[in-house]
Amino acid sequence: MVTEIAIIDVLPGHEAAFAAAFQKTGHQLLATTPGCISVKMYRSSENPSRFTGVNEWESEKAHLENFRGSDRYIKYGEVLRPHLAVTPLVQHFDDVLDN
Repeated sequence: MVTEIAIIDVLPGHEAAFAAAFQKTGHQLLATTPGCISVKMYRSSENPSRFTGVNEWESEKAHLENFRGSDRYIKYGEVLRPHLAVTPLVQHFDDVLDN
């Protein structure tokens, strides 16, 4: 299993629209992707324009091939990109307790 963490900065004033777009469409696109185990989106209380997506995948390959390499990713971008201030920082992490 791998955890994908995305640091997402949205345009000031777009916070509610970003959250609504994720709730309405983004979450479903991720959660129904083969190999996706769980999907969460958090909003910073210190910086309300910053969100963090934390998604668990069966493998990094499942994320990259089944989501990033699919039409789902294109739709995800179409829905959320209008609200982004910058390109999100996305990285994959392994649990140190599982080694």
